[in-house]
Amino acid sequence: MFELFASRLSRCVIALVLFFAAMAAFSSPAAARSHRHSAERHAYAHHARYHHYRHSSRSSRFERSAAQLQAGGFSNTQASYDPNTNAGAAGMSSGFGGGSGLVSEARRYLGGNPTGRGSLWCARFMNLVLQHTGHQGTGSDMASSFAHYGTRVSGPQVGAIAVMGRRGGGHVGIITGIDAQGNPIMISGNNGNRVREAPISRGRIYAYVMPN
Repeated sequence: MFELFASRLSRCVIALVLFFAAMAAFSSPAAARSHRHSAERHAYAHHARYHHYRHSSRSSRFERSAAQLQAGGFSNTQASYDPNTNAGAAGMSSGFGGGSGLVSEARRYLGGNPTGRGSLWCARFMNLVLQHTGHQGTGSDMASSFAHYGTRVSGPQVGAIAVMGRRGGGHVGIITGIDAQGNPIMISGNNGNRVREAPISRGRIYAYVMPN
């Protein structure tokens, strides 16, 4: 009788051990899956926070750059410049009388050629604009003649005459503003065989002068 009871008890113990072992084996993958899902959610949240930080950082740098340009007296213009808007010149002061008058007069001829010449007429156009605004020009068809004209200024100003070098000869025009990259915007004749207003690389301009 005792042996029968012991045998049954032993079988019960073995059954319980197998039951708990099976439960442990079943629950472990679920726990592992739960842990893996939790880790994936944590990684995704960290990734999202990182990209949000980078986006915010880039936005802050752009806003600071824009504020610095405006604080320096220059307002941003779009890269494809619209001559009908003068955003680039809004914060620029000519410091000399007649600067804005030169810009207004030069803009009257945008897209055309008021000189009647087929080539080498940027200096001729510059002299024409000066004459129509009550100034005496250089009387020369050489762009370089304006490097010694009027009063030399240290940088781009609205209405300043910019003298630059380029392949095949020099070039001359009138500063109207500054673009988003900090390059001067200039109206000039014989730019694509017409009067045109467009940004010019700063490094190409070697003299800025204002008419007296």
